[in-house]
Amino acid sequence: MTDSQVPSGVSPAKGRTAAAPPAGPPAMDPAKVIRSKPYLSALLLAAILGIPISAVAYGFLALTSKIQSLLFDDLPQDLFTGGVPAWWPVPWLVLCGLLTGLTIRYLPGNAGHSPAFGFKTGGLPVDRELPGIILAALATLSLGAVLGPEAPLIAIGGGLAALTVHLVKKDAPPMALTILASAGSFAAISTLLGSPVLGAFLIMEVAGIGGATLSLVALPGLLASGIGALVFVGLDNWTGLGNFSLALTTVPPATHPTIATMAWALAMGAAGALLGWAIRWIGLSLRPVVHMNRVLVTAVLGLAIGLTAMAYQLISGRSFTQVLFSGQDALPALVDQAADYSVGVLILLGACKALAYGLSLSAFRGGPVFPSMFIGAVLGIAASGLPGMSLAPAIATGIGAMCAAMLRLPLTSTLLATLLLGADGVSVTPQVVVAVVVAFVITYILPDPSHETPKPSRSPQSG
Repeated sequence: MTDSQVPSGVSPAKGRTAAAPPAGPPAMDPAKVIRSKPYLSALLLAAILGIPISAVAYGFLALTSKIQSLLFDDLPQDLFTGGVPAWWPVPWLVLCGLLTGLTIRYLPGNAGHSPAFGFKTGGLPVDRELPGIILAALATLSLGAVLGPEAPLIAIGGGLAALTVHLVKKDAPPMALTILASAGSFAAISTLLGSPVLGAFLIMEVAGIGGATLSLVALPGLLASGIGALVFVGLDNWTGLGNFSLALTTVPPATHPTIATMAWALAMGAAGALLGWAIRWIGLSLRPVVHMNRVLVTAVLGLAIGLTAMAYQLISGRSFTQVLFSGQDALPALVDQAADYSVGVLILLGACKALAYGLSLSAFRGGPVFPSMFIGAVLGIAASGLPGMSLAPAIATGIGAMCAAMLRLPLTSTLLATLLLGADGVSVTPQVVVAVVVAFVITYILPDPSHETPKPSRSPQSG
């Protein structure tokens, strides 16, 4: 029998039946899915979920802001007539470490993922993990650790949406759960970064969503995000507590790209990558120590953060609050008063903020976006006096480089830097792109600060 006479499925070499390759899953037809009744129902549910989830997110941000103001502004002003003493943040940072450590140690779920591994969306938190995520983030953000609210809000929004889906329909298909959980995350950070679209872009890039799934997930997410933005605006008008959206009160004047600014963008990208590596090295190197005794070590790290902030105020004469917190509220004032800072003070501020950021990454819970932007802006302002450089491209390239190094999301980093400057951001886009690409490439060329990988274990001491 010749090879051509061998029946299908039979090996010509040995004349026996060969295993047929397994059939892959049928290709998804997005148009068919979008026209289906379940998907339209998911769109409606996403719109409905956007209202309560965004209200919860707004309440979380308002509570965090209120505690910060009460403990670090109102209370010391009532107690001390000669100004807030430099030691004031130290006991609060120790308490921050104790509360965060206890929450991670004893509540289920490790209070979410560790920010030392970068910006991760991770798996959906189950309902029993949500209290730990909320409490650890509230302690971290309210009491002075240097992390942002975006990662906890994404986890809270996705977790609440998933919990709602399980309550409505316990046997919901995985795709429906993914779509609605993503919509919940979209709604939770709808205006936090200054634009619902930017928040949605952040979630999609970090989750690696693409292809047909991108369109299916994006539609409910954008719908929930838009509704969430309206809820944020409405609650701001109703309560007067604030809109908690990142925006600059004063935007540096736009300048056209020049050979000099493009050259400095290369240097800014390299500087951002090296500084980002150092910050990540601090956070990752301390994690094994944290695992030895979660509560005690986290409290000691809180003490170190408080002492760093105290040292900054004693040396510079400026408030310790510039070193503490995410930097979201301090960034507009920093840019507005950039001319009032000497290069020496800016270097001191950048070093103290970077140290506090690295210490916070090792044991606390929060997001890495806003501290990266603040440190990038400090780096840019310090470099704005270089020959041929000006303030707008310096700030934009500094923010882009630091975000690329810490988030490792090049597209989101570019948008964060350019959209923050509003209409003037268009003129600095070429420099930002150069800085982001350089920082991103060098970040992956540099040796890994730690070979530790995230542990799948749910043990109280992990995470």
